[in-house]
Amino acid sequence: MALDTVWSAAADTTAYPRPQMVRGSYVNLDGLWDYKIVKGEYFPKDGTEYDGKIRVPFALESPLSGVGRTLGADESLVLRTVFDGRADDKFVLHIGAADFFCIVYLNGKELTRHTGGYTSFSAEAVAEEKNELICVVRDPSDQGVGARGKQRRKNGGIWYTPQSGIWQSVWLEYVPDTYVTKLKITPDISRGSVNIKVFTNTGSKNFIMIDEDGRPFESHSGEIDYKVLSPVLWSPETPRLYHFDIMLEGDRVRSYFALREFGIGKRADGKPCFTLNGEPYFMTGLLDQGYWPDGIYTPPSDEALIYDIKLAKKCGFNTLRKHAKVESMRFYYHCDRLGMIVWQDIVNGGGKYDNFWIMVAPTIGINIGDGENSYGRLARTDAQGRKLFEQEMTETVEQLYNCPCIALWTLFNEAWGQFDSERLTAKLRELDGTRLIDSTSGWYDQGAPIRSIHRYILPFRMPKKESRHVVLSEYGGYSMKISGHVYNEKKTFGYLVFRNKDKLNAALGKLLEEQIVPAVREGLCAAIYTQLSDVENEQNGLVTYDRKELKADPDMLAALNAEMCAVAAGAGAGKR
Repeated sequence: MALDTVWSAAADTTAYPRPQMVRGSYVNLDGLWDYKIVKGEYFPKDGTEYDGKIRVPFALESPLSGVGRTLGADESLVLRTVFDGRADDKFVLHIGAADFFCIVYLNGKELTRHTGGYTSFSAEAVAEEKNELICVVRDPSDQGVGARGKQRRKNGGIWYTPQSGIWQSVWLEYVPDTYVTKLKITPDISRGSVNIKVFTNTGSKNFIMIDEDGRPFESHSGEIDYKVLSPVLWSPETPRLYHFDIMLEGDRVRSYFALREFGIGKRADGKPCFTLNGEPYFMTGLLDQGYWPDGIYTPPSDEALIYDIKLAKKCGFNTLRKHAKVESMRFYYHCDRLGMIVWQDIVNGGGKYDNFWIMVAPTIGINIGDGENSYGRLARTDAQGRKLFEQEMTETVEQLYNCPCIALWTLFNEAWGQFDSERLTAKLRELDGTRLIDSTSGWYDQGAPIRSIHRYILPFRMPKKESRHVVLSEYGGYSMKISGHVYNEKKTFGYLVFRNKDKLNAALGKLLEEQIVPAVREGLCAAIYTQLSDVENEQNGLVTYDRKELKADPDMLAALNAEMCAVAAGAGAGKR
């Protein structure tokens, strides 16, 4: 059944794509492009006849693209647009994300190429008066070895419709000869300051920072330690952002930061806890898969993103686990400004398990041994796939490093393509030593500092004699179908199924009161309920897939979430 959302008819992707580094010379290239699907590889040539129009940045398979066709593993999607330029002026072309492999041609010449469907890429060019931009995209989806998240060509259950092509905004910015390429922002709440590193295309280290009060601070070292007067620390309850500008010769970019620190510690009663700004803080959250019936990976508008975040807050949740997907930078900006903690998954890849019990046994509480004895057991035999995973992990962390809302990285989820988790945890910590790491979420624990448990159907009890910080990184999954608001009227997936809202909410309340609140008293550090919205055949969201029917009682959830947070906060902290 085709579903739309309240934003479908007025879908809009013109909001500035990268709020953490804004320039005034922004030109959005989203809109109707020519498209063509060809067998095998494709190289631009004059006289090409196109199949029709596609709306960028919506994936080929999505209704909002205007096409709605699946790209074959042996096919190329050719996307073409033309735009007027400022002749002889330098610009940087940005593509937010293209799934999975993309070659970009500008005015008949290859400009850049990128592998990986979840991270942004850019290239410098010089404009002509009239410009032709062609992007050629290939995507093997689950028939390849790269990161693909929950995409599967045969969707069903917890696996969803694959998507291909450009799915985040395409834009350009005119720049001077010397310009800012990247910022790296690291707060230090103990000093009430922030370190801002400025990277440039020429290696220049001279810049001026202008704070939000208009005061200039000059640097000749490529970085600056800026001290905040009377600092307000960021939290979901007080999401204070500080804005600033960087001026570098003829370039000027606007950005923001927040002062906050995530860590681990002990509560006043001696039990383990997560901390926010040095104080015990219970992270109560929702699994957020970021799927939309009209746009698949691409939300129909900025307002749609905001709706999901505000709904979670209304229900008393302070955390969203962004599951098996990297969002657009707009999502993280709204979490920053509205006050929502994010746990960010590194997107999975790998092959299919050759043993059914590898996948099923952990879901019913059976431990069948170490999942990392060999690359074969967890389907990571392909060396290129392992290399791609490390590359995309690095790109993901570098792209999202400045987002104040991100508290934790999830390295592997339920052994999907899991390999070398101890080594990769160490590498991830080198990339970012400021955040928590959930090395193996749900299955095949390798002894990392965080013990991460998934529990569906079976009752949850805190593990005995566990000294590590325990998180319930997935639980619940209670399902209810509301006809007319489902992807498939004939199929309902959920771990427990209920027939009406009253029964669903009674069961939710009982789950939280009898299992989660007691676990918090015993030292549970965080809990992530599955899930925020329905996704395709999964009908276990608090809201329907089209976001038109709220199934959960927000007041009941808010009250229970407040109780959990109060229990965990206790009377004080013992940070370590």
